[in-house]
Amino acid sequence: MADKRVYFSFHYQDVADFRANVVRKHKVVGWESKSAGYLDASIWEEAKTKGDLALKRLINSELDYTSVTVVLIGSDTYDRRWVRYEIIKSLERGNDLIAIHINSINDKFGNPKPDGPNPFDYLALAISDDGMRASPMEHRSGKWIDYADLGGWKIGAAMSAEQRGKAFQLTQWYRTYDWVANDGYKNFASWIGA
Repeated sequence: MADKRVYFSFHYQDVADFRANVVRKHKVVGWESKSAGYLDASIWEEAKTKGDLALKRLINSELDYTSVTVVLIGSDTYDRRWVRYEIIKSLERGNDLIAIHINSINDKFGNPKPDGPNPFDYLALAISDDGMRASPMEHRSGKWIDYADLGGWKIGAAMSAEQRGKAFQLTQWYRTYDWVANDGYKNFASWIGA
């Protein structure tokens, strides 16, 4: 089995609470590294030290050679600018995309939290009337607006007639799991297609 290179997108607070690293490093505890089925290409260590343009370049370069983007959903992940950018940029480059709720994982004090909002509910793609272009949108202040950090792109194959001229929230196209309820230790490899 060829390794999948996975890009993990998350809010830094979920690293501080130890939830994000349970998923990112689960292969160390629950897997032999050769059979884990993916390589971690995350950049969270550097994310807070870069300016906007430098951070976009860094995210773009870290997404290179990845085939899957995994969004780790904590309490405030949905509203983080750079998480949204990582998701939209992943779509533009053609990565597979999944989301995983991680608030069910106990934090450093041994406590879970209620699920946070899913970022896929707050992002959408508008399909052009001819079905050949996708334009990202985001939900802000109670309304859908054009996504400002990245423009639209040409779609490799035309969308079906029913999808043309419409916008679709990402939850309509991409799966979301819960790390605990859906047994991420056992099922992560299948979720990413490894």
